[in-house]
Amino acid sequence: MLSIFPTLLMFEGFGPFIIRVTLGITLAYFGYQKTLDKGQSSGSNSRLYGAVEIVVALFLVIGLFSQVAAAINVVILIIKLGHKITKKEFLSNGINYYLLLLAMAISIVFMGAGSFAFDLPL
Repeated sequence: MLSIFPTLLMFEGFGPFIIRVTLGITLAYFGYQKTLDKGQSSGSNSRLYGAVEIVVALFLVIGLFSQVAAAINVVILIIKLGHKITKKEFLSNGINYYLLLLAMAISIVFMGAGSFAFDLPL
């Protein structure tokens, strides 16, 4: 493989790790706001929905069942995007944020957990 920095290829597990932890922390913040009844998210703002987001986020941060947690996060983000579309806010403020989070979640589904995870590669 042609690379400008070939020595960095031996650290290929750090990319998914950084994406996974960032995604988990962001999702945990969303869930925490919902459990305090301060959620301003597209979609459901119920406490139960917030608790599910926190559990999924914890799995992502510690690296346990990461691909399943990321797949659940994909569903959550698609629901949020669906609500934006139904409110005619698809290309408005905040949509790019959800699209980036969706791309991050999909990448974890395909790449796996990366370094520092409890998931075992198959």
